[in-house]
Amino acid sequence: MSEALANLFRDIARAWTPPPDWTVSEWADRTRRLSSESSAEPGQWRTSRAEYQRGIMDAVNDPNTEQVVLMTSAQIGKTEALNNVVGYHIDFDPCPMLVLQPTLDMAETWSKDRLAPMLRDTPEIGRKVTTGAKKSKNKILHKSFPGGHVTIAGANAPASLASRPVRLVLCDEVDRYPASAGTEGDPVNLAIKRTATFWNRKILLVSTPTVKGISRIEDAFEETDKRYYHVPCPRCGTHHRLMWANVRWKDKDPSTALFQCPHCDGYFTNAEKNSAVRQGQWIATAPFRGKAGFHLSELYSPWRTLAEVVRDFFDAQGSPEKLQVWINTSLGETWEEGGKLLDENELMGRRESYAAPVPARALILTAGVDVQPDRLEIETVGWGAGEESWSIDYHVINGDPDIPEGSQGSPWTDLTDYLRKTWAHESGQELTVSYSFIDSGGSNTQAVYNYVKRHKGGRVFAIKGRGGEGLPIVGAPNRRRSGKLKRPVDLYIIGVDNAKAVVMKRLEIESPGPGYCHFPAERDVSWFRGLTAETMVTKMVKGRPKREWKVIEGRRNEPLDCRVYAFAALVMASPQFDKLAFRMKRRTQTMQIEKPKPDKPVEPVEPVEPTQPTPQDAPEAEPQTAEKRQKPRKMRRRSSFVQSWRL
Repeated sequence: MSEALANLFRDIARAWTPPPDWTVSEWADRTRRLSSESSAEPGQWRTSRAEYQRGIMDAVNDPNTEQVVLMTSAQIGKTEALNNVVGYHIDFDPCPMLVLQPTLDMAETWSKDRLAPMLRDTPEIGRKVTTGAKKSKNKILHKSFPGGHVTIAGANAPASLASRPVRLVLCDEVDRYPASAGTEGDPVNLAIKRTATFWNRKILLVSTPTVKGISRIEDAFEETDKRYYHVPCPRCGTHHRLMWANVRWKDKDPSTALFQCPHCDGYFTNAEKNSAVRQGQWIATAPFRGKAGFHLSELYSPWRTLAEVVRDFFDAQGSPEKLQVWINTSLGETWEEGGKLLDENELMGRRESYAAPVPARALILTAGVDVQPDRLEIETVGWGAGEESWSIDYHVINGDPDIPEGSQGSPWTDLTDYLRKTWAHESGQELTVSYSFIDSGGSNTQAVYNYVKRHKGGRVFAIKGRGGEGLPIVGAPNRRRSGKLKRPVDLYIIGVDNAKAVVMKRLEIESPGPGYCHFPAERDVSWFRGLTAETMVTKMVKGRPKREWKVIEGRRNEPLDCRVYAFAALVMASPQFDKLAFRMKRRTQTMQIEKPKPDKPVEPVEPVEPTQPTPQDAPEAEPQTAEKRQKPRKMRRRSSFVQSWRL
């Protein structure tokens, strides 16, 4: 059968399909009322509470809508809408369903924290899932009921996406999915292929957006009719979108924040906004082609006040990574990279003279070591409040890393002396390097393992960089066996793409403060060229855009790697800068009190001839009491149960 003929039959089936007696939102209201009446703890499982959720859920019941895309901020109720869709199909329209989470761990979390409470507090669907099939078939990631099942899978596990036909696919947080499910390809496309045999299939894509150009949810939203929620103005009654550009405040005080109507310029409060949201409506801004798209920001949320959103905005100022999080999770919009190519000459213009080897506001030192076949390169970095940084020193140790420590010509001997040296702080104290990360990803891996084992208690750790989106800056350690003694080595995986993005964003900060990078006056241009040796490029990998860091031709990137490792060491240390500052201040005050005063001239005293002490002048011996003469008794070893028996 040709594809055109299959589409024709599908359109005919949709046209003859009667409308459902219940919609998802009506089912949610009904079950919420019944569960509140029957549950031992009313309201334990919440269903739809915000009016804007109705349009999203009811789009699933539209026979002409095949795909629903929801691009929103965090904590706006998108997962709750997804839960209602699952419950509706279990109770009213049973079918095979697939719920896809970014990882298997998140899939188990959703099943335990979201699905299980809904089944427990809603008798209508709880009875069907527990008695409609054998209990042995109902696992954490698979629930059976009469007429269908719910399978919960992870996008990182290709096996869970294969050989399982489903009618309803619900993809949650699609921007957190890996680029490929193993070697199978895009996990979203793999999940959608599972619905090929169903003419009435439904596909839900839900997520908070990430970076512009690589965001799955943004690409999917652009293919829809792009619906935005419009609310009536409490002053003039004209419907409009709630946008960040229309938020006003006075003197940077979040408590004074108000909404301003773009039509009448009238102001209204957060309480008036909540009332207006209950009277709002969805308005499409593009032609409908079988895909319905919805966008929501935190400004609509009934669980967040406008003052809280504005306060989060103030807290994100001065930090590019915090600002990106705020734009993604509060406004529900993608973060657009500046694409600025850092200029080494511009960074050199920021060089400054330190009053001491370690400036006053630097409170902790970390070091990053890059291992090359003929040398070691180290940067020592000082960190202060807000992760403001000062480059303290950059040192190169020549020598073959395969020569063991203690042997002639070994660079590891010099590295030990370097990491143990003290640095003079501006307060007069002496600081040492707290954490050191050494790269083991080159050709001298075993040499790094041997050195780390030798200095296991010195906060010196072996690391290995790994590229890819979504990896943490510092992952959990992996136990690696090394050498003939089979002693374990803790190998920490560093998400270098994420770490480099943070470092590059901070290099763009131009005024001292949180995240700003200070450089000493004696640093030369070659070091700055190495610090800016890489740039972000976007490539198409298996049909999906992927960002990668690429070294600029003709440059060496060791200074950048050392800074990334030193930053990762700071992430592992997780210092509390306020406590470090308090201790630094207290030690400085103690040093000033204990500072020796200049000696005063002492007047000469005539010598006195020593005399023999008489018996009556001798100190009396301390009387020996019975308690002091008595030696401590040893604890008797108690007999065992068997020894206590008497024959």
